[in-house]
Amino acid sequence: MSDQPRPKTVSGAKPEIGHYDDFMEHAAHFLYRAYQECGELAEFDLFGAKHVLLSSADAQEAVYRASDDQVSAAAPYQYMVPVFGEGIQYGAPVETERQQVRFMSDGLRPKRMKTYAQVIAEEVEDYISDWGDEGEKEFHDTFKELVLRTSTHCLMGSEFRHRLNDEFGELFEQLEHAISPEAVIDYQSEAEAFSTRDEARARLQEMLMKSVNERLAANAAGNEPPTDMLQSFLDARYKDGEAMDHELIPGMIIWIMFGGFHTSSNTAAWACLELARHPQYQREVIEEVDKVYGNGEDLSFAALRELPITEGFVMETLRLHPPLLTLMRQVVNQPFEYKGNVFEVGTNLVISPYVSHRLPEHFPDPERFDPHRPQPDHLFALIPFGGGRRKCVGNAFAFLQVKSILTALLSRYELSLVDAPESYREVMPSLILRPSSPCNLRYTRRK
Repeated sequence: MSDQPRPKTVSGAKPEIGHYDDFMEHAAHFLYRAYQECGELAEFDLFGAKHVLLSSADAQEAVYRASDDQVSAAAPYQYMVPVFGEGIQYGAPVETERQQVRFMSDGLRPKRMKTYAQVIAEEVEDYISDWGDEGEKEFHDTFKELVLRTSTHCLMGSEFRHRLNDEFGELFEQLEHAISPEAVIDYQSEAEAFSTRDEARARLQEMLMKSVNERLAANAAGNEPPTDMLQSFLDARYKDGEAMDHELIPGMIIWIMFGGFHTSSNTAAWACLELARHPQYQREVIEEVDKVYGNGEDLSFAALRELPITEGFVMETLRLHPPLLTLMRQVVNQPFEYKGNVFEVGTNLVISPYVSHRLPEHFPDPERFDPHRPQPDHLFALIPFGGGRRKCVGNAFAFLQVKSILTALLSRYELSLVDAPESYREVMPSLILRPSSPCNLRYTRRK
């Protein structure tokens, strides 16, 4: 056993807490330092819990292709159970969770996506209709508000969307604040953020169940059911033919909103920031958008079309600014081996898209923003939505929202920076990478 290889340990550990302070300060930058110091495998400690960062496409493939009996996703993500609820995703048995993922996939089939595209188009057009000829906006907050409107409309229907008020957004934000490095260590502590999380989750259950019961009553009255995610969940059946417990549907809505909300709002904000930073690429995207609108196509159809230049721009945005910082698995049942390294049961295996997308062997000159960058040869090198069987099921919905926002904006406006370029930084108030505040951009009506 003594000649077995083992990962190098990241420097700077402190007694009892390990690398917790560095992780808390800026988790993305800490993980990148871990890779730079230790290479493909880097071991670090969070209050005695062993973590190993795996920073290569081969290592990521090994983890993503491993079975749930080898590496568990549920074990390291128990801090999400109070957010989604018992019986949903990581709070449910693996087989139940797999069927719930299928329910979500059914709700994102092409027929429904066409309906969502129309809804998103109408919401985006309405949202920017009074922007005028020019102005300045804080784009991160702007897109959080817009994506909240589009998401709730597609997921819960027009009735819920049109009585949407500030409370829903505030409650959702309280859940988001509880997804933090502290939660990774102890999500059941008496910290104020966690008690606020539980109160917010209870109130959201009440609000969403009201809509569930209203839909059930409308269906019973013989009304034509709308094409939205809520109806998809009501229609869903497990393998044994049983319907989902209606009390679980709010948790399913919260789950898919978490999957698409951060991806859409953060990526839209980062994309607009990169458009403002790179006018030459902005012109290319605008030319592509103009060709679509020049053919008389409306926004909903444009967002469903293949737009290679726009899509390349969004993917490069996701490469440099992935919304998901860490994707974790815990070794269970028996040790997990990779390249002779044996990871004992209880070890947390960490994959970081932020690090992976900066590996020079797959992305030459990785810090340079290049929307024409070719796709890497390795399937598991570019992983903004994860990989394997647990790849984010809402990625197509998130992509649809971002494309709708960009095509609508750029058909009307050019974007430019308000502040000095170096003032726009990446910050992590939670485990989500976002632009620093204020993320002010200027928009000017195109001539």
